[in-house]
Amino acid sequence: MLSVKNVLITGATGNIGIEVIRYLYSSQTQCIITAGVRNIESAKKILGHYEKLQFVYFDFENPDTFTAALKNMDCIYIVRPPQISDTDKYFKPFIQIIKQYCIPETIFLSVQGAEKSKVIPHHKIEKLIMENQLNYVFLRPGYFMQNLTTTLLSDIKQKRQIILPAGKAKFNWIDVENIGEVSAIVINKFQEFKNNAFEVTGNEIENFYTVETLMNKVLSNRVTYAATNPFKFYALKKKEGMNKSMILVMIMLHFLPRFQKLPRISNFYTSITNKKPTGLLNFIEREKDKFN
Repeated sequence: MLSVKNVLITGATGNIGIEVIRYLYSSQTQCIITAGVRNIESAKKILGHYEKLQFVYFDFENPDTFTAALKNMDCIYIVRPPQISDTDKYFKPFIQIIKQYCIPETIFLSVQGAEKSKVIPHHKIEKLIMENQLNYVFLRPGYFMQNLTTTLLSDIKQKRQIILPAGKAKFNWIDVENIGEVSAIVINKFQEFKNNAFEVTGNEIENFYTVETLMNKVLSNRVTYAATNPFKFYALKKKEGMNKSMILVMIMLHFLPRFQKLPRISNFYTSITNKKPTGLLNFIEREKDKFN
């Protein structure tokens, strides 16, 4: 029997949050799940079909929302909004309230290699959680396949290009659905994983030239990978109106791997699900309609 606990899912209407909630419900969880969202009415249109799902107004960029959202919670699932890089301003007070309320379980969706990459926000958030002596699980996924259907989709659809400062850097590709499944298991069985970090990866380490090849096997309208340097990328995205912090995070996540060792392949997903993670070609075939 799973223990009953109150769980707050931040970023509940994002790619990750939606999958975490979906897998929690499919697991017949005994948890009471609350979606932390910036717009409750919009969130209900996306998630309202889940019976007994609760909603609370929550915004990392508005600390006044923290206290009410965290009250009476037993477990917090933290997804960092991609545009937020100032961890001291936004995450430090959030983590301090978790400590103040003695919330026993904190799960942070980090990123593979966060323990080594001191410049990225994920490293700083992990450090804050440990400095405040919270009971935690860090999930460190590889590179989201869904970046192709979200962050990079506009360039793919409008320009038929993937424009990034990644060069020939190779990434470990993971399906967000696989992350959601793992996350639900960790939420339900937190004590089995407590105070550890786990890498969540697929079985493929590929660069964007390979992604280009795979996409063009599936799509009739060709896509090309346009490798660029960080300065041109910054100028281009700034001109397009992208948030400055978001541009810098994208540069860090795509440019720095050019100078790092190849990421590891982890068996964590298979070890707790007894299934293979999604393959990159399978993902592209599954999502092909979004690219047209």
